[in-house]
Amino acid sequence: MPINRRGLLALMGAGGTMGAASVTLAQPTPAAITFAHGVASGDPAADGAVIWTRASAGEGFGGDVALRWYVATSAEASPVVEGDVVARASADHTAKVEVTGLEPGADYVYWFTGPHGTRSPVGRFRTLPVGAIDEVVYAVASCQLWAGGFFNAYADMAALDRLDAVIHLGDYIYEYGAEGYGGEVGKAIGRLPDPPHEIVTLADYRRRHAQVKSDPAMQAAHARAAFICVWDDHETANDSWIGGAENHQSEEGDWAARKAVAMQAYFEWMPIRDPNPVRAREAIFRSFEFGDLATLAMVETRLLARSKQVLPKGDVPPAESLAAIFAELGEENREMLGKDQSAWLEGVLAQSVQAGKPWQVLGNQVVMAKVAGPDLEAELGPDGFGELLAAMPEVYRGQIGTAMQAYRAGVPFNLDAWDGYPYARERLYALFARAGARPLVLAGDSHAAWPNNLRDDGGRLAAVEIGCTAITSPSYGSLLPGLGKYLAASNEEVVFCDQDRKGYALVRLTPERAVAEHVTVSTVMQPEFERSVAATFVADAGVQGGGFRPA
Repeated sequence: MPINRRGLLALMGAGGTMGAASVTLAQPTPAAITFAHGVASGDPAADGAVIWTRASAGEGFGGDVALRWYVATSAEASPVVEGDVVARASADHTAKVEVTGLEPGADYVYWFTGPHGTRSPVGRFRTLPVGAIDEVVYAVASCQLWAGGFFNAYADMAALDRLDAVIHLGDYIYEYGAEGYGGEVGKAIGRLPDPPHEIVTLADYRRRHAQVKSDPAMQAAHARAAFICVWDDHETANDSWIGGAENHQSEEGDWAARKAVAMQAYFEWMPIRDPNPVRAREAIFRSFEFGDLATLAMVETRLLARSKQVLPKGDVPPAESLAAIFAELGEENREMLGKDQSAWLEGVLAQSVQAGKPWQVLGNQVVMAKVAGPDLEAELGPDGFGELLAAMPEVYRGQIGTAMQAYRAGVPFNLDAWDGYPYARERLYALFARAGARPLVLAGDSHAAWPNNLRDDGGRLAAVEIGCTAITSPSYGSLLPGLGKYLAASNEEVVFCDQDRKGYALVRLTPERAVAEHVTVSTVMQPEFERSVAATFVADAGVQGGGFRPA
């Protein structure tokens, strides 16, 4: 909708050491350390995973810290592999290990120890299966604004009986300060961002990552299962693209420098394999094989190749700019993935199809469906629309009317999503067809829950899509409750949309079908909550399978 996200909230009141076999004891040794940010695992493989922690050695300690790591089949069992790693001061005292030598499709626990016998919490992960499997279970998450509320969705996720991996689609941190996006809610519930200003420097980005990982529910989810992550825009700055970002101004320095330190902090603080040295650091696209059932391809749609947005999300296009907007949308060379990433993706999908796997899953940041903005005046009628405007602050009334004019003219709901890159989307759909795939697309960013059936310009079902709602970040439904039902009613590709509630998506794949549950929490304004499932949808596997339908 037309309200800028910052305005909406105002209205609502590393690169660690990888795979080190042994090290010399780091000097000097701190008197004591803690593992205040818990443990995490990620990027599982058939023979192991990345495990992560941070050694907190007290304010002002500048030396490295020697740690020892252990992996076992249970917390009571003897380790099956173990080794040494250094939490280096140059990596903000974070440490990562690429564990290998494990059995496929098996559950493991891991922990770290530090000087003087200090022991970390215990985490667990499941290695990727090999051969025939009958089910895989993913939790799909994104958009966790610290100031926006408590991470109750992660507490629920951590309690799941079966969870093979968490697929995180970005906005793990946000760059805004205490007076920015979400600040009013953060003040009300005592969750102000650290540092209190907008983050720009390496130290800033590190502190923001540290704050997120200080959350008990976040730590519990990380300890529950391996995360497979990709960034979206707020890990750098809002509406980022290859050459800049909506929320990066010249007085904040060079964009390339800001992007570089943001990526450095990300690789330090996230349980992700370090970047391939022969590729750009932005090229974090990679794939995972879940036995004979599914291939997961994680793509990057922000920093590597994306063209600048025609209009930032949330901005209202005035009537005099519509012709220019449509002209720019019609430029065929506008990119999202870029040629190299597209070629890689086609190869991954084609190989998966040739291997007979029923599911090709695409971990993608932004909504891919064609979503026209709703004509609320037509949906609500003149009286209902008038009541809606009367209930809104005056500053937004004109914006709503201008937005309705733009939507009636054909401007999409969100120009920062794939709707802002229609030719790039058609190229992607053609890629799917060449590979012989009809993928399951996963999407974050929108702060809303979606099952969508994606069709190319010829009407062919090109893919199906599940969009997860936010962990905490506010949606337009906070201002316009029920907005999702109008989006679903006015868009053929949208089967269902919930813009009101927070939570995550739980996706179960079998050889025959995908079942997607939109798990919601009753509140994010306090840490006590109730769990519910807003809706469940089913789609059949294979190129000939149908789209999503209610379960």
